[in-house]
Amino acid sequence: MATSFSPKILTNIFLVLVVTAAMYAAKATELKETKLSFYMHDISAFGDPKATTIPVAGIAGKAWTFTQFGTVYVVDDNITKTPDPKSPKVAQFQGLYVTAALDGLRYFATASIVFTNKEYNGSTIQIQGTDKYPATEVAVVGGTGEFRFARGYATSKIYFWDVVTQHSVVQLNVTVQTS
Repeated sequence: MATSFSPKILTNIFLVLVVTAAMYAAKATELKETKLSFYMHDISAFGDPKATTIPVAGIAGKAWTFTQFGTVYVVDDNITKTPDPKSPKVAQFQGLYVTAALDGLRYFATASIVFTNKEYNGSTIQIQGTDKYPATEVAVVGGTGEFRFARGYATSKIYFWDVVTQHSVVQLNVTVQTS
């Protein structure tokens, strides 16, 4: 004897499928927010063997400085938990800066925060954006590991700057959302 489905049974099955799909979609859009705060240690004295930020390209015949339009820097700064350079290392800040404004007051940055601490070891956060000295806000455009599919923003401000040694400590605050 063949069984036939009545329209009421088909409607109920359809409603169960719709509700299940809606619940799954709602759960998939819940985002986890993580707020991080740490300190970058930058040594930008050109020629210093300990330099972590150096100019690698610029306009021929012009000084390669942070305020000279077109100057490109490569950076590999230590990131620590506190402003003290001897505090526990959290990550490396590795990337590029380009002085991107004719007046020299804005730069474009693209970098990876490469975590080395126990909690996020091997994970990265990718940042990118153009902003103005001395305080900045750039976009978090991605990540890997614990920060896969990350989005958000990062702000920075100068915590300490020694003009003579060209050593600065920059407070970096990152807010990311991941799925």
